[in-house]
Amino acid sequence: MSIIPILKGTMYTLQNELLKIAVKKTGAELCKITSVKHNTDFMWDGNPDVWAGIAPNLFPIIGALKNDTYKFEGKRYNLPKHGFIRHSEDLKVIEQTENSLTFKLIYNDDLLKLYPFKFEFYIIYSLTGNTLKIKHTIKNIDDKALYFSLGGHPAFKCPVFKNETYDDYFLEFEHAENSKTHCINMENGLISSSTKPVFENTNLLPLKHDLFNEDALVFKDLKSRSAILKSKLNGEILTVSYPDFPYLGVWAKPTGNYVCIEPWLGIADNENTNQDLITKEGILKLEAKNDFSASYSVKIAKTHLE
Repeated sequence: MSIIPILKGTMYTLQNELLKIAVKKTGAELCKITSVKHNTDFMWDGNPDVWAGIAPNLFPIIGALKNDTYKFEGKRYNLPKHGFIRHSEDLKVIEQTENSLTFKLIYNDDLLKLYPFKFEFYIIYSLTGNTLKIKHTIKNIDDKALYFSLGGHPAFKCPVFKNETYDDYFLEFEHAENSKTHCINMENGLISSSTKPVFENTNLLPLKHDLFNEDALVFKDLKSRSAILKSKLNGEILTVSYPDFPYLGVWAKPTGNYVCIEPWLGIADNENTNQDLITKEGILKLEAKNDFSASYSVKIAKTHLE
């Protein structure tokens, strides 16, 4: 592994015989998955004219809160969309091995003003063959229960290859689904009472830019715990497996040549929320002095690596 100084901070790289990844210090954000042999990039490039993100880590909330506010034990607190990890400069690398990289964030006085829980947050990136595993661990070091959500937001390039267009791409899910998206209010980012059918006894989701004209597709009840990004011309590109995550978001800016496959433990506020953190939909409760872990993985098809 190498540590590379860059203009806007520090970037860490990890490499094996097939893949090379890069992770920013800011937010411990994954920003590259690259073929060692062919130098093919599989992640979105974070073009700020479209969307500056690449794979932000989401904690302790998913999506937006109503008025960016929640209530806990009679007090009101403010949190930005997707929480504070993704923009944090306080994550530190605590372990580097030949095939893994571990970041840690511990609560501080400033964070307690936003989120009144004493916690440790860990994210471990590990490479094995053609698979990158992303493991999150939350440690509750407080004397009271901690309430949180957790998720990933990785954006994958499509098209990957020069002979393709965005419309050549589709997602193939593990199982045939009959599921609807829970629509997002475009003005405030909250989950509305409206739904729209997406899957009708199929496991295929064709990608088109206008699919995201009304923001993300939000699924609460998929049976599938993996999705394959495929090209009509070049076959399987990569597989995202998310066994620990019951919610899934699929999103892109309508002008962006990428797709986010977002495993979530939690969901944005509903328009009708009472803003109470304890009863928030999808929120997890972690008892005092306990730990919680959840992982997802990205497997690059070997046909594009050898």
